[in-house]
Amino acid sequence: MTNVDVHQHLWTASFLAALRARDEPPFLDGWTLHTAGEPPYEVPAAQHDVAARAERAAADGLGRALVSLSAPLGIEWLPSDEARPLLAAYHQDAAGLPEPFGAWAAACVRDIDADATAADLARGFAGLQLPANALTDEAGYARCAPLLDLLEARGLPLFVHPGPAPGASPGPGWWPAMVPYVQQMHSAWFAFRAFGRPRHPRLRVCFALLAGLAPLHGERFAARGGAEGHAGVDPDVFVETSSYGPRAVDSVVRVLGTDVVVMGSDRPYAEPPQQPGFGLGGATAYAFRITNPRRLLTGED
Repeated sequence: MTNVDVHQHLWTASFLAALRARDEPPFLDGWTLHTAGEPPYEVPAAQHDVAARAERAAADGLGRALVSLSAPLGIEWLPSDEARPLLAAYHQDAAGLPEPFGAWAAACVRDIDADATAADLARGFAGLQLPANALTDEAGYARCAPLLDLLEARGLPLFVHPGPAPGASPGPGWWPAMVPYVQQMHSAWFAFRAFGRPRHPRLRVCFALLAGLAPLHGERFAARGGAEGHAGVDPDVFVETSSYGPRAVDSVVRVLGTDVVVMGSDRPYAEPPQQPGFGLGGATAYAFRITNPRRLLTGED
């Protein structure tokens, strides 16, 4: 039993080199990141120093911190011949990260290759991350079904993370994170209920950033969704807390209870909460950081 953060990002040497080898988005020019839909971003090099991040994780009291590919880059949506070198570089270094790090595997969603993903998962990854905008409708679940079947067969979880937001920056730099990312998570939450769960009854899944607060629309869903809108809480559908604080988390807990909320920080892009239980009590902190992540990752109570 150990404290777990299910959502961090850490760019390692091989992955950085693979991004710098490209001249079309996504690519790195030095430490300047260029993506298809967002303004250039100056990546702070110190935030991706592996040794320093390991020390920081220890200072946060973590026994395990799961890193994932930065899905907003759009790597998973590239043609397979372009995605493959970037995914290989990510998996190569992520599989060898020091304690307390673990990692989520990643996969191309434009050209599905379940055999390649099976080989990656066999290297000890915690589960598979997919971009939310690959799972927002019935067609998306049909396309990604071979990957989700694989997770079910191996008893491993799915982590749904915001994907790229091309052309989504009509305003300030924070716009993509506040609008299209949240919209993606909202859509993915309800699409899983409509299309994902019927097709994958044994799949455990975790939605980043409290699923864009989609659970708070339960009353509207009950009013418009008929019998389906009145279904209870799915014990194998989790949400993680990255970038939210006590008010949002308390609201989601009122809808879902404390058993399906797990702690995620999105470090280095956000800071973990000062109160790991978000002021809801010691038992809640224990559930968010230990009991619930264990059940998400292993299926064990």
